[in-house]
Amino acid sequence: MLMDQVQETIAYIEQKTTLKPKVAIVLGSGLNSLADELQKPCVIAYKELPHFVVSTAPGHQGNLIFGYLDDVPVLCMQGRLHVYEGYSLETITYPIRVMAALGIEKLILSNAAGGIDIDFAVGDLMIISDHINFMGRNPLIGANETEFGPRFNDMTFAYDRELRGLAHQTAEELGIKLQEGVYLACTGPSYETPAEIRMFRSWGANAVGMSTVPEVIVAAHCGLKVLAISCISNMAAGILDQPLTEEEVLATGAKVSHDFCRLVKAITAKL
Repeated sequence: MLMDQVQETIAYIEQKTTLKPKVAIVLGSGLNSLADELQKPCVIAYKELPHFVVSTAPGHQGNLIFGYLDDVPVLCMQGRLHVYEGYSLETITYPIRVMAALGIEKLILSNAAGGIDIDFAVGDLMIISDHINFMGRNPLIGANETEFGPRFNDMTFAYDRELRGLAHQTAEELGIKLQEGVYLACTGPSYETPAEIRMFRSWGANAVGMSTVPEVIVAAHCGLKVLAISCISNMAAGILDQPLTEEEVLATGAKVSHDFCRLVKAITAKL
């Protein structure tokens, strides 16, 4: 049973720390530096945790970190898991189940994404208002465990409106430009084709990536309030006359990490 596995993971965590945060942060590609700002950190490698798997994606260090972000207790995932690594959606979203069982109430997700909206620029930060699941699968398929949530969970308000409003207010106070839009998730690892990007734009997508959506679906199932932030690390295929590279994604993440960290720290302080 899934809940039995989650309890085994929690039992291991409780041997390492007594901290009980209400806020969790998942750090995407190129955005891991926020974890370095945690005070009194308790670092647990994914490979140590029962029922966790190792993150193999470039730029994802694979640590679960408990600590304080400007005096606010938080749980931080330094690197996430992806479909393109060969993991099932159930495995990818297992950490979200653990967070819910630990008592997390608010979840801040981040990712690197390709800009589909031609009004976006590389380096922009985008609050996700909604998503399109183009992965071809849902992490809730299979037996439902009612301890986590209902068989058919609502996704209307998966991206919490109050948290989105708070993010915009905070960004304005800090002088940080903030976009908002719809995120479309593909499995990867190949980048999308120019024809696919044209199709996604006609569907109303503003950005595209290879993560986040499965986590949001499970977070909604567990009743967590979600704020998701994309770093527009490159313009999607066909928009600029140049190929896409992993190096560009990581380099852009490093450039915007300062503003990203400022924004998340300020938002967390208000939660």
